[in-house]
Amino acid sequence: MDFEKEYQLLIEHHLDARTGERRGRLVRGHQYAEKLLLQNVWWPLFGNLDHLHPEYEVYDWNRKSQFLDFAFLPPYGRFGLECDGFQSHIKDMDRERFSYSLNRETFLAGMGWRIIHFSFEDVQKRPEICRMLLQMVIGPSQIRNIAASPVSPMERELVRLAWNLGKPLRPRDIMNLYQVNFRTARKWLQEMVVKGMLRPLIKNKYTCYYEPVEGLSERLF
Repeated sequence: MDFEKEYQLLIEHHLDARTGERRGRLVRGHQYAEKLLLQNVWWPLFGNLDHLHPEYEVYDWNRKSQFLDFAFLPPYGRFGLECDGFQSHIKDMDRERFSYSLNRETFLAGMGWRIIHFSFEDVQKRPEICRMLLQMVIGPSQIRNIAASPVSPMERELVRLAWNLGKPLRPRDIMNLYQVNFRTARKWLQEMVVKGMLRPLIKNKYTCYYEPVEGLSERLF
């Protein structure tokens, strides 16, 4: 499935599941910049939108409601993603709002969140920098998740297959070897991406290939 279809399913799912202000915030607050963050930064790195929650509500120490552009809530951590425009987040911010913003970040860090900020200009013009930084923040948690989670014999075999082929792995390679359909092959690969074992490669806006992350052999074998 391509990005546009996955994106529409994500938004529709959360609209259907929400009511009141949480739904209204998603309708009003999720705009071009937030979509571009997923399209230019997230999708090329992960190839799916699993565990993402747009316009996710969090609370400060006074139980004041705030919304993150996205929350990424995999089994191995809590991450907040923000796409910040200069005009709204810096230029128009007074001293009180600036102070509150810093205190909120510290409070969320104390509650176990890792908040990741990108500027809209970088998301739009330099997304490769954003992808590098995002991988640096999330990657160590994915590695710890591999160590903590059992790796199935099938997953080990798929990693070996990728190495033996000497080139990125395709769903078709799995279909031919294990006689499974495309949906099953793609599901296996995406589960390994979520675990941090494989990295998706994008070609012509589609996820076509997957390769083992650097250093995976030392952790598995």
